[in-house]
Amino acid sequence: QVQLVESGGGLVQAGGSLRLSCAASGSTFGPGTMGWFRQAPGKEREFVATIRRSGAYTYYTDSVKGRFTVSRDNAKNTVYLQMNSLKPEDTAVYSCAASYRRLGVLKMASEYDYWGQGTQVTVSS
Repeated sequence: QVQLVESGGGLVQAGGSLRLSCAASGSTFGPGTMGWFRQAPGKEREFVATIRRSGAYTYYTDSVKGRFTVSRDNAKNTVYLQMNSLKPEDTAVYSCAASYRRLGVLKMASEYDYWGQGTQVTVSS
């Protein structure tokens, strides 16, 4: 059974940085496209970033462009989300997701097969 385990969340002041990690295990083959989503209290889950297996192509939601960077290490089956210049509106539970069937750019939650448990990111003003 595939498992995704996230780490790196926490409390940070506005303008600060955090790096989230998500390690996939339980499959002979590594994941294809991986992504990050977030859900703030009282709001729907929203797409944040995605990265194809090669790592050569990434895509971000407009609100994080220029501040967040998604990357991956396929040898470790791990995806990262470097978050800089954090704002209070970035406060949310961040979840990673992995697709083992698709290799394209995936921006919809329904396109992913497995999810991590989520990690809380809180940005204070």
